[in-house]
Amino acid sequence: MKIVPITGSFVHPWSIYTPTSPTQSSLPNSILNPNHSISQFISYTSLNSKFINNMKKFGFSPKRSSSSFIAHYPSPSRFILPTPSRSLSDSVMVQTLEVAEPVIVKWDPETSTYAKVTSLFYENRGEALEFIRLVNKLHKAMHALVAENSNSELLIRAQHLMQIAMKRLEKEFYQILSLNRAQLDPESVSIRSSRTSMRSSLSDFADESDDEIRVAGELIGEVEDDAVGVMTDLKLIADCMISSGYGKECVQIYKVIRKSIVDEGIYKLGVEKMKSAHVHKLDWEVLDLKIQNWLEAVKIAVKTLFNGERILSDHVFASSDSIRESCYTEITKEGASILFGFPENVAKSSKKSPERIFRMLDMYTAIADRWPEIVSIFSFHSTSSVVNQALNSLIKLGESVRLDLTEFEMLLNKQPSKAAVAGPGVHKLTLDTMSYISLLADYGVLADILFDSPPPEKSLMPETFFDSSPSPAVSLRLAWLIFVLVCKLDDKTKHIKDVSQAYLFLANNIQHILSKVRSSNLRYLLGDDWIGKREEEVKNFAVNYERVAWSHVIDAVPKNVTAMTREEARDSFKKVNAVFDETHRKQLSVVIPNGKLRDEIKLSIAKKLLPAYREFYDAQQLEMRKDKKFAGVVKYSPEDMGNALSDLFFGSGSTSTSSSLSGSRTSFSR
Repeated sequence: MKIVPITGSFVHPWSIYTPTSPTQSSLPNSILNPNHSISQFISYTSLNSKFINNMKKFGFSPKRSSSSFIAHYPSPSRFILPTPSRSLSDSVMVQTLEVAEPVIVKWDPETSTYAKVTSLFYENRGEALEFIRLVNKLHKAMHALVAENSNSELLIRAQHLMQIAMKRLEKEFYQILSLNRAQLDPESVSIRSSRTSMRSSLSDFADESDDEIRVAGELIGEVEDDAVGVMTDLKLIADCMISSGYGKECVQIYKVIRKSIVDEGIYKLGVEKMKSAHVHKLDWEVLDLKIQNWLEAVKIAVKTLFNGERILSDHVFASSDSIRESCYTEITKEGASILFGFPENVAKSSKKSPERIFRMLDMYTAIADRWPEIVSIFSFHSTSSVVNQALNSLIKLGESVRLDLTEFEMLLNKQPSKAAVAGPGVHKLTLDTMSYISLLADYGVLADILFDSPPPEKSLMPETFFDSSPSPAVSLRLAWLIFVLVCKLDDKTKHIKDVSQAYLFLANNIQHILSKVRSSNLRYLLGDDWIGKREEEVKNFAVNYERVAWSHVIDAVPKNVTAMTREEARDSFKKVNAVFDETHRKQLSVVIPNGKLRDEIKLSIAKKLLPAYREFYDAQQLEMRKDKKFAGVVKYSPEDMGNALSDLFFGSGSTSTSSSLSGSRTSFSR
């Protein structure tokens, strides 16, 4: 609180005046003496006016030396005040001046070389606390005296001592801030402290009572953490200066030093101010590096830089909400606006690229995951623009993601259906599309981005592809993209001449879709019912492949083996050898990448072929061996045929090729 004296008559500092009655003039007799010249009266009046003006702007430290004052005004002990005329406030002030003056004058940097080169808080922390206590006590005494007698000459002396004290504290505040950058760096502050604990444990210092200063001294002695100790010193000084009316000087120092630290931190994190036009001109590779750098920077900036500054300003200026807000806003607003403005510029202006959507989602996630912290840290009204900037970036990033999804769907639809298919294996379109979709599913924020997006028209999807129950928009959108992919795959089968390979092509590709769904968050987005329907489709395609590709081999094995003549058996063996050789050779080049599907198809073929062939073989082999004319007709034993089946679906049939694929050869002869 600044003290504003009540305008009244001037009291000569070297005279003692005791009013004889309430109506008597308050001017001292020496001034009322008619023998005094008018020039003397004017000089006294001028001095009185200067005193009143000084008191009106109490709290402002004039740039003048205190040496003349110390020499001009005697110490309080030299005032000989008649006891009856001394009020309680006068007595308290005299006692306070007697105790405070030696300590305050000792640390006047303008009159003492020792005080000029020495830090009060570093030299003797106990004396520093005593200094603060005496300044607070002096301020209380002045406050009480000005309310009772605003014309007391003791106020002049007290005000001058207060100015000396404020100059000292201003110097100490600057030194502590400047020399403790390591202890006060935002990371140290944010790790070792919390806004709640720091403010609650030491907020009572704002009351400035002697007991609270004592508690502060005890706390400083107990706290081993340097950051907390330094923050405590800063808070004590700030509380004292603000309560004494010198908050402006304190705040200015704080803003200049701390803003330079935040600006330097933003620069070291590699965040630079960029306009949309500049972003648009960058090659994607260069922009991608800047985005990756920003993703790392935003983690540090929110968690340590801005959070640490908020903790520090909340603690140091706990006694004044308006000062806390003013300081934090001026220190962080510019850097925060640059940081949170970058994603918006990228979303609006960056060039299209297949990888772009994932960088948009990365940046969206980086902000969304830290949204509660951002809102909490920048909760002041004056920092609402920072929160709005972060929100605008989220909105623009979301719009960009939705646009990229639409463009991806269009690109998928434009894939040529008539392009030649190399074989029945997994098509590159399936590999690329499912990698893209499964990566999208890993981003939980996609559900928020697509929340209010219009869903795809369900009537365009068969009922077996997605049920009619309500589903999240993100599930419908990703299911729709997979449906578009399956439609493109189905179109490609129309240009595969071998029907069996067309079925196997669909089985392989849908099996790959299933594998990607099971191994990603698509499992949870699409659900077990969706997966079950696709598994049934794979089985159906596999059955159709087997029917078309192997039924003639299975049918070639005779069923009534006991009633056959030797010639009929010989012809049957030749037929089985021929059709099996031809089919085996043709299917040997076929690839089924999924080991489970590969074994299931081979096992199904073996179950239908090998038991019937074994029965035929066992029934006729003795007869064939008896007649030398039929030597060599039996080409395959059941074991040989089973081993031949186990070599299928690895590609070329060579060891090098098959060993590189998943799964292992399994004997089906037993």
